[in-house]
Amino acid sequence: MTDTATQLARAGADYRRQGWCVPADPLPPDSLARLRTAIEGICAADRPESVYEEGGVVLRALHGCHRYDEVCAALVRTPALLDLAEELVGDQVYVYQFKVNIKSPRQGGRWPWHQDFAFWALEDGMPAPAAVTVAISLDEVHAGNGPLTVLSGSHRLGIIGSDGSEALGSRGTWTDHVSAKLAHSIPDERAEALAERFAAHRLLGQAGAISAFHPSIVHSSSDNTSDDRRTVVFITYNSVGNAPRHATRPEFLVDRDTRPLTRA
Repeated sequence: MTDTATQLARAGADYRRQGWCVPADPLPPDSLARLRTAIEGICAADRPESVYEEGGVVLRALHGCHRYDEVCAALVRTPALLDLAEELVGDQVYVYQFKVNIKSPRQGGRWPWHQDFAFWALEDGMPAPAAVTVAISLDEVHAGNGPLTVLSGSHRLGIIGSDGSEALGSRGTWTDHVSAKLAHSIPDERAEALAERFAAHRLLGQAGAISAFHPSIVHSSSDNTSDDRRTVVFITYNSVGNAPRHATRPEFLVDRDTRPLTRA
């Protein structure tokens, strides 16, 4: 196999075993610079897709940027990212969700323990966890600025705390799915018990670092207690054959365009 094929195969093996992986190559410096500039411009705008920390002043997250920003639209079709997504999903893919989580210095709040697939299945009717989230760090991520922590191997557990009978759409508005007080979250004591069985791993790295994780993996992130910003772009690629059955949340959260992506 070529070096690229070898890297993809290794990433796939890691992903299937532990529910997350870190490909060998980061985002190239020029691509990272363009992306950072684009996101900074979006942050400065007043957009309806934005979410703020409690108090409504500090920006917490952006959504659906690929739908209106040329740099983000090109990013999701980057060959290296599509190669990775298709390897991990095993099918052609489209962008199900694009978001940017921002943790401002000493103000960015934690994300509770949760599984993304709980939201996608219960709220949108996604049939199976045949998707993958690719994370791109725009800033250095270190132990103090709120890194993502995953419980390795927990992606095999299915949806925790639900038998699938929960009433769809019964957990408030879309902002309850992207705020510090997440619906479908996993209680801390339950997560602590799981951490005794599944090793916790923090996804750290320099700006430009890329990682990927499974929709069902249990994960969270801590408060930013440092003087450094932590901004991460999350692109969720979904199999074209796994479109949600009853998506009602806004299109900037659940993209309705399920056509397979072509490479930029």
